[in-house]
Amino acid sequence: MTFSQSPWQDWPNYWATGDSSSLSPHTLLDKTFFGPNARGLNGALYELELQRIELIKFNLFDNSGTYEAYITGRDGTAGPVLQAWPEMQLPPNHPNYKDIESNPEKVCGGELIRFRTVTGICNDIYNPLMGSTHQLFARNVQFDTTFPDLDLNEITKNRHGNRLGLLKPDPQVISRKLFTRMQSQPDKCQRGYGLPDSTAEAECDYKKALTFNVLAVFWIQFMTHDWFSHVDEERNQPQWMTAGCATQLVDNIEQPLTSEDIEKLGCRPDDRINIAPVADNTPPRSFTHDGQPYFTRTPKTTRNNVTAWWDASQLYGYDERSSQRVKRDPKDSAKLLLMSDNESAGEVDKLGYLPTFESTDPINPEWSGQEATAFPDNWSIGLSFFHNVFAREHNAFVDEFRKLVTQTPDVDSGLRNPAKPEVVIRYQDVTPDELFNVARLVISAEIAKIHTIEWTTQLLYNEPLYRGMNANWHGLFHEHAAVSEVLREIIRQLDNTDDVRKANSFYAAFSGGAGIFGLGNHRYEGTPFYSLVDRGRKDIWTLTSNDDINGGVNHFGSPFNFPEEFVTVYRLHPLLPDLIEYREWNKDPNVIKQKIPIMETFRGKATEVMRRKGLANWALSMGRQRAGELTLQNHPQFLQNLKMPHLQSPTQQVDIAALDLIRDRERGIPRYNEFRRQYGLKQLTSFEDFIDSHLPKNSSVRREQGQLVQTLREVYGQHQCDESKVITQAQLNDDKSPINDCLGHPDGSFIDNIEDVDTVVGWLAEFKRPHGFAISETQFVVFILNASRRLFSDRFLTSSFRPEFYTTLGVEWVMHNGPGSEIIEQGMSNGHKQPVSPMKRVLLRALPELAGELQGVVNVFDPWARDRGEYYSTQWKARSDMVGDKAFAK
Repeated sequence: MTFSQSPWQDWPNYWATGDSSSLSPHTLLDKTFFGPNARGLNGALYELELQRIELIKFNLFDNSGTYEAYITGRDGTAGPVLQAWPEMQLPPNHPNYKDIESNPEKVCGGELIRFRTVTGICNDIYNPLMGSTHQLFARNVQFDTTFPDLDLNEITKNRHGNRLGLLKPDPQVISRKLFTRMQSQPDKCQRGYGLPDSTAEAECDYKKALTFNVLAVFWIQFMTHDWFSHVDEERNQPQWMTAGCATQLVDNIEQPLTSEDIEKLGCRPDDRINIAPVADNTPPRSFTHDGQPYFTRTPKTTRNNVTAWWDASQLYGYDERSSQRVKRDPKDSAKLLLMSDNESAGEVDKLGYLPTFESTDPINPEWSGQEATAFPDNWSIGLSFFHNVFAREHNAFVDEFRKLVTQTPDVDSGLRNPAKPEVVIRYQDVTPDELFNVARLVISAEIAKIHTIEWTTQLLYNEPLYRGMNANWHGLFHEHAAVSEVLREIIRQLDNTDDVRKANSFYAAFSGGAGIFGLGNHRYEGTPFYSLVDRGRKDIWTLTSNDDINGGVNHFGSPFNFPEEFVTVYRLHPLLPDLIEYREWNKDPNVIKQKIPIMETFRGKATEVMRRKGLANWALSMGRQRAGELTLQNHPQFLQNLKMPHLQSPTQQVDIAALDLIRDRERGIPRYNEFRRQYGLKQLTSFEDFIDSHLPKNSSVRREQGQLVQTLREVYGQHQCDESKVITQAQLNDDKSPINDCLGHPDGSFIDNIEDVDTVVGWLAEFKRPHGFAISETQFVVFILNASRRLFSDRFLTSSFRPEFYTTLGVEWVMHNGPGSEIIEQGMSNGHKQPVSPMKRVLLRALPELAGELQGVVNVFDPWARDRGEYYSTQWKARSDMVGDKAFAK
């Protein structure tokens, strides 16, 4: 009961949800379903699954015109179970409009459904526009809670008291006071730019994550380039605006910064940034249902200029212009063009590197000299690494397929053409274009698998999330039979409800049992739900049935696109170090040879240094080095002082940490406390609530947290509260009374402006987190909803994950993490016997000389030399064969 009033969730306190200290001492019961450990883990999974279902039911808000039908229903069908919308049809001026109109069933068919289309249309054959380029970002929060600075209603006015603006509180002041990394030797860091010649004597201090490496940091940038982008690269010169460094609170009163203040903070009043693009800022239409008023969309909308699907569009393209940047091998057009580099050393370099852009390619001037790929913006050494690795993986799949063409030319490849489903396509019949598109499907699914069961399980390093993420992919029945009891209990409870959303709840729960990936890619005679998990019946799935092709997807009444709230939880810049600890695999990998500023690996410099030093050395360097911790005062200094010569400003610099805050405000992200309420999380009532009350009061860590709380108060201020002002409609107090401005404090008290805290600042201040979590509880709950939805909604990861689309080899490649059967990892990790992970096998194919280095690595995103120790240990301890690594000397 000591921590019962904490705003944080309780499941991380259950048995077996932490490290070995969380395991029950009652060893005789440990391995039984009724033992404490099993009950703890199943209880945690039960809570997480219920949370996902509740979020799906109450947090989907589409901006594209479908929301009114979601609330009111259509033709007698409840809105949350609608699966098709007229707004998701192609307009008459679309190039493919006639292709669909000419289809007797008026749905996508033929070549439009065989493979992933460049623009993302026809993934869902009944909703061709969904997830395609230039669709509006959705929301996970109620429309009237967005853009709090606009004071849309009385509730918002009460909540923030006219204290907010686009630059209020000042974003650069927040950046410098709450985000800046403190340096013990600033002369050896030089604001993140390091020392001349990247000497190893350089030193940029940062708070280090224990179980997450730099490869994992660049992985998420590689992912987000595939998922979302607000920038239209072809639009005209944008308008420019100031970026802050103008005011701060002094004794709770806003005052202009003096020249001395500016020098002390290190901010820049002359910085200029472009104003974020807006799709529509006209007043939204409203409607009433059951006496309740609703907006049909947010006051301002924004567009996603890439496809929302997990389709590796950063590699292969998302529109005509980006596709022109993708180079295919003229000797074998099924392959991506890779060129050998005579200057690089090592056998692996014979596999080649991506070519650089040519003068005739459709690119922005600043991309000149970079590797040619579809999404070349914000290029760095990490992006260069992953693009080259997966280009090699694409070609490795093609090579393996070519072997089958040679060995068994007349054998059925499994591939089919929907226009001629009865015609068998032999291995020798598959054209280069078909093979290229099959390879894209395979690489996309492989990337989705890596992210789901490998990257995420290291980001959220504990047993409930290991089981949960593997269940998302494989199903709860895959490895842990006892966990199926969790599913059965959820179904039992749902079966006793009359909610109109019950069909979606059943679907969500049953898919958890079967695994979302591949859901619906078989159809069996008998009860639809139970056939999901009973694979003993005859498969009657057919390519001639539209419902079979599309039958595995579910959008829960709201067309899939990423919400702006999902974009904001991926503002993960503190993960980046300022300097990369460069090592060489074929000399002494324990020695840090150089400390290379990340700033010196941007754009064309990344391409140059990648080829000069080689993929294997960069893999080793980023694999061994720890990422930064996601917490306050831990942003890279180079990002606060980023030099960008193309900026139209006197400084030609930008503070990316401040820009993150501005972009969230421009896109109407609710502030932290209301953000939490919207997702069903408990509110905070003061800045002290951020402090981890589990820590001893005299500990140095708790003292540091207390100092940061004082800085939060200095930046955001306080006000005299008025309990007559209701501040939210999202939740009620425990006694069912409305939540008011005083947040439980006495009327007229001087209280913290906790309601004004920017959401990014708030979750970085969440010092109390579940064991092994690199991200905060608030970020995690956004992830629970959207990580599942992007699998639920994608036909190629559900009902169309079949040989007819992927070929037999392609299906096996994704399921087994490469050619042949699964390879099982030696030993046990955290109690699991598991296959060699998909990313590890990708690296072994792309970088065979690292086989020795990777021998003891279980998860590629865990620092490679770290001893994983006992059950989910987060200790920073060297593996027995890596004790000489300099990183463990401190």
